[in-house]
Amino acid sequence: MHRIVSWPVAFVRFWYHFIIGDDWTVAAAVIVALLVTALLNARGVVAWWLVPLVVIVLVTVRQYRAR
Repeated sequence: MHRIVSWPVAFVRFWYHFIIGDDWTVAAAVIVALLVTALLNARGVVAWWLVPLVVIVLVTVRQYRAR
């Protein structure tokens, strides 16, 4: 029974650490950017540039904080 429970727990832990990682704010910002992009696209606005822009800003801010 322990092996049956440990596999799903390990699977969830892997994905949590892969997506969230050390900083949950980055994951939250990317999710928000994806949602806003989807909403804008649903209204007919071309918003493909939003997610790359958010990622560039996040990487810049993270590098600045690391100093």
